[in-house]
Amino acid sequence: MTNRIALNNIDVVTLDDKGTIHRNVTLVVENGIITEIGDSADGQIMSTAVDCTDKVAMPGLVNSHCHSPMNMVRGWAEDLPFVEWLEAIWVAESGITPDDVYWAAALGAAEMIRSGTVAYNDKYFYMDRVADVVQESGLKAALTWTVFGMGEDTEVGSGLDETIDWIKELDETSQGRIKTYIGPHSPYLCPENFLRKTVDLAHELGKGIHLHVAETQEQVDQSIARYNLRPVQHLDSLGVFDLPDVTIAAHTLHIDEKDVEILVNKNVIVPHCPITYMKLAMPFPSIKKCVDAGVQISLGTDGPGSNADMDMFAVIRQTALIHKYQTIDPAMISGDTALRMATQTGAKAVGMSGHGMLKVGAAADLILIDMNAPHLRPVHSIVANLVHCVKGSDVCDVMVDGNWLMRNRELMTLDEEQILYEAEKRAHDIVCRGQKQLRQYVHD
Repeated sequence: MTNRIALNNIDVVTLDDKGTIHRNVTLVVENGIITEIGDSADGQIMSTAVDCTDKVAMPGLVNSHCHSPMNMVRGWAEDLPFVEWLEAIWVAESGITPDDVYWAAALGAAEMIRSGTVAYNDKYFYMDRVADVVQESGLKAALTWTVFGMGEDTEVGSGLDETIDWIKELDETSQGRIKTYIGPHSPYLCPENFLRKTVDLAHELGKGIHLHVAETQEQVDQSIARYNLRPVQHLDSLGVFDLPDVTIAAHTLHIDEKDVEILVNKNVIVPHCPITYMKLAMPFPSIKKCVDAGVQISLGTDGPGSNADMDMFAVIRQTALIHKYQTIDPAMISGDTALRMATQTGAKAVGMSGHGMLKVGAAADLILIDMNAPHLRPVHSIVANLVHCVKGSDVCDVMVDGNWLMRNRELMTLDEEQILYEAEKRAHDIVCRGQKQLRQYVHD
């Protein structure tokens, strides 16, 4: 039986190569695929027809780098510089359990659905529990279990060998809905021999690697002192960018011309998370030289412990604003560029082939935005309003593969009331356990 849904009287921002925008049309979805975008005057008489007057459809957003379970420390370690913040967070996270991660991931999934994200690239611990949430929520995802390679006592939940077992099992059971990466934390924490081992395993399994790169100038200086190479060049020398699948080099802020050339030639995807950088007062240059050179820049929220939320529309707006300001160029990140970073480029990080464009034959991974609000009128340019005016709370409906994950602002796949209860209770327990473990460690 055909599952058919018609979205009538809707404006459609396609994000196709021409930037086509359809006004007051009907978008038809059949069995999870867009089969028609046409004139609403033709009518769609069916029980599944939906009146979408004053609504805009666009491709669902992709959060290309995040640590969703870090919402459990949202607002806990505030007003600290990056290194001190990181140390404080690691104390809190030392008390986290697999069940905590499940409920934290569920909270993150609920927040992302509510703000228009249809897929995300998550890097954390106990990722088997995050995978459970992905399956239950209906979202799409790429998952990475973070490992450090500095001894068993530094790993959270599993070391590298155990995470490889998890990858193999998930690849067999997820029916292609969840992509997996091998997850060394970073070149500034992971030993060189350990990084070489992850590269060997990536080739053996046909995988990519997702890690943090060049977040601060101090990390660059440290890399030069250790290896006589900048972080990007060090990773390139180890083969981290020559894998069977794509490499995700999150942040990659402090780079030179040779680094840029490597990133372009090796097709590395670089998730950019400007709200985290601004909140932690981390100096970072404009991405202009990367954009001009053709580096694949995607957008992410990073963890809600640093960003504070997972609203990708906030990231889109801040990306456009900060880089206009840094370059003193109002044309920097102009038009729908930030929207494409948050859809098409991000989709490459999560293995969603062809995502980021609403057209006939594409998967129905889309969101509807209610434009009937004071801050969204008048509409001289739908694109300008999407970039600079829309907030995550303006998203009213979310569809993935033709299935409603949110309908009329009601979550359809997750029990939001239970998630809020469990997350609130567990977050305070996590911090208390972490502090207790630290005191015991210092005492011993």
